[in-house]
Amino acid sequence: MNNKSEFTHLRALFWPIYQSELKKFIPLSLIMFGLLFIYTIARNTKDTLVVNAVGVSLIPFLQGTAVTLAGFLFVLCYAKMTNHFSREKLFYIIISFFLSFYVFFGFVIHPNSEWFHPSIETIHMLNVHFPSLSHLIDAYSCWSYSLFYVITEIWGNAMVGLLFWEFANHIVLIRESKRFYGLFAIVANMSLILSGYFVYFCSHTIASQFPIKHDTFGVSIYLLMGAIGLMGGGVIAVFRWMYNHVVHEIDDAMHKPVVQKKSLRESLNIIAQSPEILCILILVLSYSIAINILDMQWKHQLHLLCGGNKSKFNSYMGLYSLAMGISTILCGLFISTRLLHNGTWFRAAIVTPVLFLLFGLFYFIHIMNPQILHDVLSMQSITPMALSAFIGGVFIIFLKSLKYTLFDPTKEMAYIPLSDELRSKGKAVVDVLGNNLGEAGSGYLQLALFAILATKDVLIIAPYAGVVFVSACFFWVGAVRFMARRMPPLD
Repeated sequence: MNNKSEFTHLRALFWPIYQSELKKFIPLSLIMFGLLFIYTIARNTKDTLVVNAVGVSLIPFLQGTAVTLAGFLFVLCYAKMTNHFSREKLFYIIISFFLSFYVFFGFVIHPNSEWFHPSIETIHMLNVHFPSLSHLIDAYSCWSYSLFYVITEIWGNAMVGLLFWEFANHIVLIRESKRFYGLFAIVANMSLILSGYFVYFCSHTIASQFPIKHDTFGVSIYLLMGAIGLMGGGVIAVFRWMYNHVVHEIDDAMHKPVVQKKSLRESLNIIAQSPEILCILILVLSYSIAINILDMQWKHQLHLLCGGNKSKFNSYMGLYSLAMGISTILCGLFISTRLLHNGTWFRAAIVTPVLFLLFGLFYFIHIMNPQILHDVLSMQSITPMALSAFIGGVFIIFLKSLKYTLFDPTKEMAYIPLSDELRSKGKAVVDVLGNNLGEAGSGYLQLALFAILATKDVLIIAPYAGVVFVSACFFWVGAVRFMARRMPPLD
């Protein structure tokens, strides 16, 4: 692109894409749009199902056990399948599995959940005979909701974190990445606005059209899971078009040699010996631990505020996603695009952990002393609980916006200079296992705190969870500093 003139200031800020790059950039953005639309609906629904069925205390157990085991299983299957299927067929197989589950859950399992789930008497008897297995019994009491939670966690890591970005890294050049990757977050996260409003519409607006005693949440599940199925079909269609009209041309032009695929053990040995992969793994682990600890404290406040009302909780989650979509676009336009286009990799990557540390510290101090800020602001029309839920939501919206617009693009840039083997299987280990191990780590630590303090109250463990949060942020900063010394120039 050296023969082409530079963009004007406004175009460099809002649309630094050349005409010849549109058939690569636009379909990739549509794929990410669709994947995030599905993930937002499923993520909001999984929290609503689990939190209102059992409580927030079940989340650390699911993250520490079921999600981790499922992540290990997925990585093993993925590593094996990469040796037997092409990248294109692998995408179709994996996305079809997830979409089939969501449609089956929405139209078969959830409408008959009373039949599928054990009775209250059975759960009471199990708790009496096996009190030490209370978390496992809680998960079993609503096993389909627990399964939905696990499948959705794997979707976020596998479809968005792994398959999309592995595909993008395969066809996007490093000189294009500094212009593409910031805009991916802006364009694709418009899906958060639409999917967030759609969740709110299905959970709140639709609910107001039915009698009070009607199962309005059940109706919203039909609509939400149906939308996931339709959007998934659209993603498959766009992906197929890209392979027919873009990917084959790129592969032919680059004349890539056919590389002998290595066994799973050989691949893991290569990954373990790569300091870049290990460093990226620390980045992902640190983020995952930090956000999960902070997120659980906020959802506890929101659960208390909603008082067990599923439709109300889900409508709040829809508004949260809508607000996060708007925040993500603004962060992308005015923060990440400038840093990625004009700054160094280190400058763009260090912003997220530093702000996580500052905002997270403030929130932990606040929830342990909520009355102080309430009195300082002299707010009579809002309770301390509502204020805590509001502040937590605002902080997490902003921090996750930075994750999508700064953390994700800089992390993906770190893969581009690596070999195909490391980009594919190394990325699977980092993005799937890294996220799951981070969730497992935060889950086990919080389960340990529950056991030591003999409680299921999330607020009681907050001071100790805050120490873990701060430690994760410091490890994150250290990993960024190490990785910055190994990154090539972005130009």
